[in-house]
Amino acid sequence: MSFLDLFQGIGTMFAQTPSIVIARIVLIFLGFLLVYLGAKETLEPLIMVPMGLGMSAVNAGVLFMENNQIGNLIINPLLSETDELMKYMQIDFLQPLYNLTFSNGLIACLVFMGIGILCDIGYVLEHPFISMTIALFAEAGTILTYPIARLMGLDPGASAAVSIIGGADGPMVLFASLKLAPELFVPISIVAYLYLSLTYGGYPYLIKLLIPKKLRGQAIKVEKKKSSISSKEKLVFAVITNAVLCLLFPVAAPLFLSFFVGIVIRETKIAAYVRLIGDGFLYFATFFLGLMLGVLCDASTLLDAAVLKLLVLGMLALLLSGIGGIIGGYVVYLFRKKNFNPTIGIAGVSCVPSTAKVAQKAVSKENPAAIILDYALGANICGVITTAILTGIYITLLG
Repeated sequence: MSFLDLFQGIGTMFAQTPSIVIARIVLIFLGFLLVYLGAKETLEPLIMVPMGLGMSAVNAGVLFMENNQIGNLIINPLLSETDELMKYMQIDFLQPLYNLTFSNGLIACLVFMGIGILCDIGYVLEHPFISMTIALFAEAGTILTYPIARLMGLDPGASAAVSIIGGADGPMVLFASLKLAPELFVPISIVAYLYLSLTYGGYPYLIKLLIPKKLRGQAIKVEKKKSSISSKEKLVFAVITNAVLCLLFPVAAPLFLSFFVGIVIRETKIAAYVRLIGDGFLYFATFFLGLMLGVLCDASTLLDAAVLKLLVLGMLALLLSGIGGIIGGYVVYLFRKKNFNPTIGIAGVSCVPSTAKVAQKAVSKENPAAIILDYALGANICGVITTAILTGIYITLLG
């Protein structure tokens, strides 16, 4: 027995074309880097740590399968025939999870339930005009990226799916790409989650570039403290809004239902369900989402000419949304006669609660006494709803 027969991964690795070999090696080390940056909390650890591990494992663990084809024993996302699928579900250890929870959007809905548990809809009800105005402006990337993607040669479904990255909501991108561009579902989802983690590092620089130091540190004067929104009011709003949005956009009903289920459970304070969804579903789904995204980063899947376009368009979508959100912040600033901090605009990009934290951190650096988190969370949560509505519109028109 030769050395390469004993250590099959090494022998199989170099039996491929040079471009695939280079890509696999790069992705193995990129996986190491993602784990490191996740562990340091430079990137989102809940996604990046399992994603990095999965990415390095799937690109290292290749071997010869049937008919001398190269594959792995982790997952095959390109299966289409029913008999072939049933066979591989008994061979690849993540195949059942992929086909029964990932490729049908279930895992996205479970994450959305968890997001609902985290969201206090009261922030939206306390500042409805501000939240809605900023959220609408922060959809700039979701709207403007579409015609740019069409000009770059993507078909309508793929253009819409990559545009949803501008909403900075991972489960939404996953759901939209499954419905609109299933053939590009894997690279679009990977690009989206890689970039969403980069919003931590990129948006603070965008804030500094577009908002002067004096305005970044501006506190908001509150003349009269509003009475807090009761749980009953939040509950009524959530139930009615869920029904109305499902009526208007039934194609996105799974997303609306999942999000508002989380909100309703939070407001009814059913402790067992809060624990089940908040500690159970959310972390289960987030962990396996990260791991699944990692093992989908197979070099042979990602070496597609369309992937480069997706990388550019995904970054552009998030940049435009960030700029749009800040413009929305300036609009509110002028409408309220300068009694507002335009930094809050970045929170309209609906990466809950990350962009709200980015806004508060940027403000606190200039003025530790300025607390804008309640306004930021209102815009943040409203951004989730507006992105879901736009997803419903895209799927209705193009799906």
